[in-house]
Amino acid sequence: MTSSAVLHRVAVAGASGRMGRMLLEGVQADDAFELTGALDRAESPLLGQDAGGFAGWRSGVSVTADPAAGLAGADCLIDFTRPEATLANLEACRAAGVAAVIGTTGFSPEQVAQIQAVAKDMAIVMAPNMSVGVNVMLKLVEMAARALPEGYDVEIIEAHHRHKVDAPSGTALKMGEVIANALGHGLEDRAVFARHGHTGERQAGAIGFSVVRGGDIVGDHTALFAGTGERLEITHRAGSRAGYVAGSLRAVRFLAGRPSGLFDMFDVLGLR
Repeated sequence: MTSSAVLHRVAVAGASGRMGRMLLEGVQADDAFELTGALDRAESPLLGQDAGGFAGWRSGVSVTADPAAGLAGADCLIDFTRPEATLANLEACRAAGVAAVIGTTGFSPEQVAQIQAVAKDMAIVMAPNMSVGVNVMLKLVEMAARALPEGYDVEIIEAHHRHKVDAPSGTALKMGEVIANALGHGLEDRAVFARHGHTGERQAGAIGFSVVRGGDIVGDHTALFAGTGERLEITHRAGSRAGYVAGSLRAVRFLAGRPSGLFDMFDVLGLR
C-alpha cells in the first residue's frame, strides 16, 4: 500500500458466523483495510478471544458484545447478522459516527423504515446480496423485464442451505421488486408466494416464487421468463461466499467520505 492510499478501518459484526469469519479473513488479507473491531452476540463462545484465532492468525482484536467497544477506531461496520442485532448496531454506529455496510436480510417494512431514518444521519450501503455478480444479474433481470412486458410469465426460483431462516431470500425478493418496478407495479401487487390445491389458471402479470432449502447450498437464484415457444432464464449460482466478501469491501470503499444517505450495490457498481 502506498503512503497516499486510503486505509479503511473496519469492524465486523457476527464474528462467529460463517460469513463473519470470511469477512474477518477478507479484511485481514487486503492491505487497504485494517480490522479494528469484531462484534458478536452476548452468548458467543468467542467473546474475549482474538478475532483471527479460529483460523490460526492473530489480529490483535478481541471479539466483544459491546457495540461501542467494537466500533472504537472504525470508519465502517460490516454487518451480516439478524435484523434486531443490525438495528442495535446501527444506533451504535450513528452515535460513533461510523458508516455501515448491511448484508443482513429478513427486515420487516417497519425495520426498513427505521434504517431509512437512521440513514439521514449516517452513510449506509444496504443490499440483500453483496455479490457483484448477483447485482449484475439484477440489472440483466431489469433489462429483460423492460424488453418483455407482455406475453411472458415470470417465476423466481431460489435455493439455499438448510440453516437459512427467512424465505424467500432477500435476493429473490429484490429480483421480484426489480421486475415489478420495471413493469410499473409494486411487488406486493404481483407476488404469489404459495400455490397449493386447485389454484385456477395463472393470473396475467403475476410474479411467482419457489423456494428450495437443503444441504449446504450457498445460494442459487433464477429469473424465468416463460413465453410461447421460448423461455429465457437468467441465473446466478454462488459456489462460495467469497463474492459476498469482495462486494462488501467494495461497498466500504464507496462509503468513504460520504456523510449520510442510504445506498445499494447499484450505486456502488455504477449500475443506475
